Amino acid sequence: MSDVTYVQKACAYITRGTGELLVFEGPGHDGLQIPKGTLESGESPRQALFREVREESGLSTLSETRHLTTDVWRRREGRRYVRHFFHATVYEPRDRWTHTVTDGGGEHGAEFAFRWVRPTDTREFALELDEYVDLLPIASRTEAVSSASD
Repeated sequence: MSDVTYVQKACAYITRGTGELLVFEGPGHDGLQIPKGTLESGESPRQALFREVREESGLSTLSETRHLTTDVWRRREGRRYVRHFFHATVYEPRDRWTHTVTDGGGEHGAEFAFRWVRPTDTREFALELDEYVDLLPIASRTEAVSSASD
């Protein structure tokens, strides 16, 4: 039996007042993603969340941050990802922007193209990162409004 490595990740579903969800595309990524990354030594999932959002998007102020769920996701043999999903809100007037990643890891210097999408339009995500979009309070409100207007 082989050893399994567990890697802790913090994942950020960030919404703004219009109910839209922040996503990005970048080099080496196979679809839409959300800000996320590996916890550093001694770092809590919440601390990693704030650091990763700042490094990957340039956003430094999040509000109403809450933990949604944690799962264990398997991408390849011998490695499991313990993913801590959070929901945060932000005031951000830009509809689109590009940010150069500032971390010291493998993505340092990469350019990520950010934009906002409706939570109900997020089914083209990479790495099954859209798995918990339905837990966002804004997603259920958006669906309810759509159903009521049909």
